Amino acid sequence: MAQIVKRAYKYRFHPTPEQASELARTFGCVRYVYNKALEARTRAYTAEGRKVSYVETSAMLTAWKRTEGLEFLFEVSSVPLQQALRHLQAAFANFFARRAKYPTFKSKRRSRASAEYTRSAFRWRDGRLTLAKMDAPLDIVWSRPLPEGAQPSTVTVSKDAAGRWFVSLLVEETIRPLEPVDAAVGVDAGITSLLTLSTGEKITNPKHERRDRRRLVRAQRALARTAKGSNNRAEARLKVARVHARITDRRRDFLHKLTTRLVRENQTVVIEDLTVRNLVGNHNPARAASDASWRELRSMLEYKTAWYGRDLVVIDRWFPSSRLCSNCGAVREAMPLGVRTWRCACGAVHDRDVNAAKNILAAGLAER
Repeated sequence: MAQIVKRAYKYRFHPTPEQASELARTFGCVRYVYNKALEARTRAYTAEGRKVSYVETSAMLTAWKRTEGLEFLFEVSSVPLQQALRHLQAAFANFFARRAKYPTFKSKRRSRASAEYTRSAFRWRDGRLTLAKMDAPLDIVWSRPLPEGAQPSTVTVSKDAAGRWFVSLLVEETIRPLEPVDAAVGVDAGITSLLTLSTGEKITNPKHERRDRRRLVRAQRALARTAKGSNNRAEARLKVARVHARITDRRRDFLHKLTTRLVRENQTVVIEDLTVRNLVGNHNPARAASDASWRELRSMLEYKTAWYGRDLVVIDRWFPSSRLCSNCGAVREAMPLGVRTWRCACGAVHDRDVNAAKNILAAGLAER
């Protein structure tokens, strides 16, 4: 049965100098309002034990605009400022529900520069997008078409550390489930191989970070030699950011293609509930684990299986997938990471990762 989902389509665009200046002011005001509201809510919570609501912060924003020295808040659209307060409200809701850590202040250098516009703050006409406070539409690079007849409900404009401008259009789209298939697959995440499937196939880890490591090291060394606050330092920092952006883009593209393939070919996908944080905290596999981006892979599998009528089963992280013999069910007491193949007492010889993937599939199917 088809379902209507909200889906974001992200594109690059090239602003005019006037548009870039307007957006830069908007980003600064959004960051200022978010941090000022966070400061006020933190003060009320720590000093009085009182929770401040979104409505109260909205009233604060109105008062700030009338304060001497803060008139610049009137120069930009009010909608992105209100959206910043809503995002802060959501951050506090997640904190009090113990789904996230306490909200942190936005940094000009470390935080992503972005602003969110709702329908009242942009005009969408004949495939052309014009934001509030702007006279001309954005010059968007339409790398892929929007769904026919789509009307954006929210527009998010951002600028990454590499100096690239992006616009994300949130639209409602009708997605039809894929035709059911009989196949099911167990997936074992690894470092030597990115994934090992219960079919015996091993998907090589592209190691995008390693492939660009030399270029990244050169850029970082050049940055370290520059003087703080100089123009050369700003240019060197941009070069480092561009290398990181290249790595991130290639990794995300590979993961999208891989997860789409897994979802198309299998009715059920079974994975482990990996403790990525622990692996990244361990110095030895940390770099490889970060480069593999397992958390992003799982996130893609979650929403794609939901969209296309597939099943994603996540088994317990303590399941002994590597130590369990998929032939007779015997469990070994220990299995050091260096052991890649092993022989069970029943005589079966196992590839560590393939055996783990088979056990993951069996455990997942047993849970259904």
